[in-house]
Amino acid sequence: MPSPKLALFAVLGTLVFLGLAVLGWGGFGAFFAHPARIALVAVTAVLTVASLFSGGNISPGEREDRGNRWVLIVFTVLGLLGAYVPAWTDRMELWTLDGDTVRWLGVVIFTLGGALRLWPVFVLGRRFSGLVAIQPGHTLVTGGIYGVIRNPSYLGLIVGALGWALAFRSGIGVVLALLNLVPLVARIRAEERLLADQFGAEYEAYRQRTWRLVPGLY
Repeated sequence: MPSPKLALFAVLGTLVFLGLAVLGWGGFGAFFAHPARIALVAVTAVLTVASLFSGGNISPGEREDRGNRWVLIVFTVLGLLGAYVPAWTDRMELWTLDGDTVRWLGVVIFTLGGALRLWPVFVLGRRFSGLVAIQPGHTLVTGGIYGVIRNPSYLGLIVGALGWALAFRSGIGVVLALLNLVPLVARIRAEERLLADQFGAEYEAYRQRTWRLVPGLY
């Protein structure tokens, strides 16, 4: 179980995120008038509850790259914009993609992205930190999905953000989701430097046979 402080942070963060979406769509009645948006909230709630049992943390551990903390601010800003703007553009019919098929496709993609985001956290447990840090007893995990890509949780973040935007048919939301790649790549590079310094040739060999995010692409 997570600490009460971390659990409170996760729950409040989710409530703020969903609250901004509801505000963007003009209130509770308008927001919950469509089943796709109800499904989106339900999936978000399930993912939040699941995250409380994942073992992830925000500990600086034994060693941390504090110079990379700026990405957390960028992620927060993009997250808040990503919560509100797609809902608002959906309501205003601004740069939207037509059809309920897009909405439900977005819900499915959001669900898959959220699952991919959490799955590696359960695999790593206490070794997964919201900070770029080496945790006590830190070891490399190179099997399963980690035998193909080195950052599956980050891929899940991008996929989930794209799904959220599509659930609101928002072209602007898609752009905001893709903007997450800027701080994400910076974070990946910082993590790779830290892991290479910690594990040396073992990590270099692992890096040579895997991809960062998308097999065959990056």
